[in-house]
Amino acid sequence: MTTAIATAQTAAEQLVALLPTTAPLTVAPFDAASGPDADAQAVRAHFVGSTSADLVVVADQAIAAAMADAGDDVTAADALRPALEAAANTLGAGVLDTAQTEPLGETFADPDIDVFALVDESGEAQAWFGIRMRVNAAPASKPAPAPATVSSERARMRLLGDVELVLTAEIGRTRLPMRQVLELVPGTVLELDRAAGAPADVMVNGRLVARGEVVVVDEDYGIRISEIIAPEGGQ
Repeated sequence: MTTAIATAQTAAEQLVALLPTTAPLTVAPFDAASGPDADAQAVRAHFVGSTSADLVVVADQAIAAAMADAGDDVTAADALRPALEAAANTLGAGVLDTAQTEPLGETFADPDIDVFALVDESGEAQAWFGIRMRVNAAPASKPAPAPATVSSERARMRLLGDVELVLTAEIGRTRLPMRQVLELVPGTVLELDRAAGAPADVMVNGRLVARGEVVVVDEDYGIRISEIIAPEGGQ
């Protein structure tokens, strides 16, 4: 028995175990001569997963008693849903869509479908189950992207050429206890951690990018860059 046929057989066995019938049924080989008519009502559902499948059940006669007790709000598709899910679970991970009821037609004549009779103790078929499986091909793996070259990095950076950044010049820092901060008044002199004439730090988003000396340009302060700080890990 091939793997596909074995899987189909297992799916049929899982389905028949949950069919809402008054007497237990078992799985038997399908005999087209004693199969259902083309106009018989079939419940169909499609399963999508690594192995996709079409599931078809003809069981109006077998579940007639259960349907009579269920009431008008329950359809054959509703009654067979647990059995269809049990069959689909044999195929692995995936999703079973909403079941639909429609005439069987020539479905069981399709050479690609595995069909089983679901028989009672006397061997008479009370229902039928068909499954048509398709193993989906695994998606081809994409090649790893080539390492970015220096020129491509620079080309990408040029795309950001018009983005504005806020630069901050810092001439020094100091630390004070909260008490002294609260006591600050106009005229208070704070001693910074940098000697007079030492270069100021130029920061972008709190990151040091350069150093320079403070100058006056048309009565405004400016910074003359004297040193560019290479990024960590840079050349």
